Amino acid sequence: MKVVCTKYRRQAGFNLIELMIVIAIIALLIGVGVPAWQSMVQSGNETTAVQSLNTIRTLQAQYAAKNRGSFAPTFDRLIQSVRLDEKFKGENPVVNGYVFRMTVQEGTSARPSFYSINADPQVATGLQATGSRFFYFDSTLGTIKQKEGEPAKPTDPSV
Repeated sequence: MKVVCTKYRRQAGFNLIELMIVIAIIALLIGVGVPAWQSMVQSGNETTAVQSLNTIRTLQAQYAAKNRGSFAPTFDRLIQSVRLDEKFKGENPVVNGYVFRMTVQEGTSARPSFYSINADPQVATGLQATGSRFFYFDSTLGTIKQKEGEPAKPTDPSV
């Protein structure tokens, strides 16, 4: 029996307490890192949404210059005529966690053509949130509008 005890004492390794401490440290790092990671992803999605709105604004201006002041009625038309990125294909494309919606009104003799674009997070709250800020832009504005927690309107503060 004495030989068996000395044999186990000489073995190198971890005991149960040491393993529990390592697991607790890993859990603490995960607990701190996951919210920071989610925040970073949301911030990146929001920044990309603003950049996409700026790109669409520029491309709509190019389209209107070629088409006597009329704006492109769909994202697909922007893709075909002025080379908007293919990821905007469809009626309400989802790009980097944001749903883009475009409304276009043709011009009349009483008023010019008009378009508006909303960029809303696909999921606005919870652990799976893709963003918390909502964005809005239209052809009469000079800046993109934003609102926290609900869809943005023309009267909301600028980005």
